[in-house]
Amino acid sequence: MKEESPKAIIYALAANLGIAVCKFAAASFTGSGSMFAEAIHSTADCGNQLLLLFGLRQARRPASPLHPMGGGREINFYSLLVALLLFFVGGAFSVYEGVHRLIAREPLQYAYVALVVLGVSVVLESLSLWGAVKEIRRVHPDKSMWRWFRETRESELLVVAGEDIAALMGLAMAFTAVLLTLVTGNPVYDALGSIAVGLLLMVIAWLVAREVKSMIVGESASPEVRRAIEAHLRARSEIRSVINMITLQWGRHVVVAVQAEMIDYASGRAMVAAINIIEADLQAAFPQVRWVFFEPDVPRV
Repeated sequence: MKEESPKAIIYALAANLGIAVCKFAAASFTGSGSMFAEAIHSTADCGNQLLLLFGLRQARRPASPLHPMGGGREINFYSLLVALLLFFVGGAFSVYEGVHRLIAREPLQYAYVALVVLGVSVVLESLSLWGAVKEIRRVHPDKSMWRWFRETRESELLVVAGEDIAALMGLAMAFTAVLLTLVTGNPVYDALGSIAVGLLLMVIAWLVAREVKSMIVGESASPEVRRAIEAHLRARSEIRSVINMITLQWGRHVVVAVQAEMIDYASGRAMVAAINIIEADLQAAFPQVRWVFFEPDVPRV
């Protein structure tokens, strides 16, 4: 997903806005706890996507004396906020609502309305997830979804995909709960559905937060990018050996620090000129590499 075109987030925002309105109307009409939990979930998702769009904007801030490498990693902070909101606003509140309904045993009215709205929501959420998966596949066509989840450095896309998956699973739970309530006439199933949706959201939020926390602490570039950069450097005729290389993901960009043994040069000026060429070629081959710190060195005996 290009930094300038957060399509997956916009798809998700549009879908969740329409879904939230439908769910609140259906929850008010039917008195369904599962439907109300789903409405709260969709509303929280709308706020989350607005936060992600704001975070992407903040991440584009240029370098300054206070932040000499720019604001690229700020998107990780907003992604963590979204995960926390999903946990507390979406998950914990849904559990609370389910427990309340379980105690009150309020009857469910016009359950068929809730089922229709849930069916429409499944279609809209599927379109939103399709948009996220399309962006993932465009950039990482050879990765499985689980491998992408574990290795991605795109925190905002991770959050959107996690939300969409949680939403579809939650809708399936809510649909089952409302259907059981309709068939049996027992509102306990509806209340249990709300609790199940809440617990699901809390689990998904925890998984997403764990991955985003790792990005905030500071992750290297993805394994394939690291290997490609190192192979590029080792193939350079100016470099005798790569002693050490560190990469750091900085938002959409990558920092590379290299210690390398250079071939013999007639002067220090000639070596510096060669290093400048290496750095320029590295950034041309890997546009995501914004900063290169190159240190000529000799291997330790």
